[in-house]
Order: sequence, then structure tokens, then C-alpha cells
Amino acid sequence: MLMAHPAVLKDLVEQYETLRALHTQNSTEQVRRRMDDVAYTLCVSTGTRDVEAALLAARHRLPDARPQGETLLAG
Repeated sequence: MLMAHPAVLKDLVEQYETLRALHTQNSTEQVRRRMDDVAYTLCVSTGTRDVEAALLAARHRLPDARPQGETLLAG
């Protein structure tokens, strides 16, 4: 599976977190729609099916997110 570049994932995570904060403060159709679009892109970019799993996978791929050699399967 192709994985998005960490810089792209970082941008998507930041966008989603910003939109989620906006959504809780002032929920508009435009914010909700954009949040859904970013969530979908995160899921596609990480090979996941829900946004929470996508956020976890994306954060795990960011630089300095884990010690060298650690994987998602490590306990």
C-alpha cells in the first residue's frame, strides 16, 4: 500500500484538529463538510476506515512520533 508522505499527514492531522475545534465551537455546514473531507482523505492516506484510527496511524508516521525501529504492532 502506498503511504502519504509524513509532511502531508502532518498537514491533514493539523487541519482535522483545527476543524474539529471549530466544529465544537460553531458548527456550520461548511465546517462539517470540510471536516468530513479531511477525515476521508486521512482514512485513504493511512489505509484505515475510521477517522480515529486514521489519526492514530498518521501521528505514528510523523517524525519524532516513536523511537527508531518501533512499529504499529509493537506492544
